Amino acid sequence: MNDTGTHPSEPHGQGLISKLNWLRAGVLGANDGIVSTAGLVVGVASATTSTTPILAAGVAGLVAGAISMAAGEYVSVSTQRDTEKALLSKEKRELAEEPDYELAELAQIYRAKGLSPETAHQVARELTAHDAFAAHAEAELGLNPNELTNPWQAAASSAVAFTCGALLPLLAILLPPPSWRVPVTIVAVLVALACTGSISARLGGSNPRRATARVVIGGALAMAVTYGIGQIPGLSGH
Repeated sequence: MNDTGTHPSEPHGQGLISKLNWLRAGVLGANDGIVSTAGLVVGVASATTSTTPILAAGVAGLVAGAISMAAGEYVSVSTQRDTEKALLSKEKRELAEEPDYELAELAQIYRAKGLSPETAHQVARELTAHDAFAAHAEAELGLNPNELTNPWQAAASSAVAFTCGALLPLLAILLPPPSWRVPVTIVAVLVALACTGSISARLGGSNPRRATARVVIGGALAMAVTYGIGQIPGLSGH
């Protein structure tokens, strides 16, 4: 226990929430890499025992998926960042043009949280005196002006997470002898999906069994469908 009455190892604040969100996004990105690449290589492996087309399909799927994930995340987070910057600019302009109204608005926010009118007004005055822009950004918008979302970081994180996930089925399909490729890949993928589903559920505070079952069933269904496609007469090279 430190002098503020808080246990030193106890996490607090938006920083923890942000880190958990990033971690959960990474787990989901890896899960996407596992499922999409597994479906692709299992489908090709069911049509041919030749290593070259399996490797080509797997690598192409990994690269295309990683680029797609990065691009999608970059666009999404860039849009979010633009919105955040616009809201902050509007708040800064309002503070410059109507400081008294903004002070009253801040006090009202703290009254709505349960403070007495006198205490709420005092808190609003002190926060405004310390850093009016930061105080209003946090209270009204839930934003920290110094910690806006970074689209490049989000894009890189998504690409790395997808690549890490995609490597597992790619290695699982290439390393065993031809007769064991599909069974080994299916087992490896389902185990990995069970792990990512459980981790994601625990980070989100949901039921691990239910979330894991959904992910595993989805992955198994994807591999079953692509395996069946590879067995269609005319596609199979067996």
